[in-house]
Amino acid sequence: MKRYEGLFILNISGKEDGVKDTLDKVSADITSAGGKVETVQKMEKKAFARIADKKNTAGFYANIIFNGTPAIIAQLQKTFSLNEEVFRVLFTLSPEPKPAK
Repeated sequence: MKRYEGLFILNISGKEDGVKDTLDKVSADITSAGGKVETVQKMEKKAFARIADKKNTAGFYANIIFNGTPAIIAQLQKTFSLNEEVFRVLFTLSPEPKPAK
């Protein structure tokens, strides 16, 4: 299993209270696909430098670190492309944490 980092931009316009619920759903989707969620880091809402459409001018950023097989990434990209609450997602390999000296 490899360690991945997912950067999520959530589309929660008008529903700022629903960030925790949306992140719980995203974590559940990762777990149901066979991954193991390690860390969920909520960031902040940021305005987009370039606006893709007039409906979405800002998004709430979140970072999720999880473990899974390489096949899980394609499945998750397909799942999150159908989820209206996830505006964009980017998966990268995450290095293992180094032990403190």
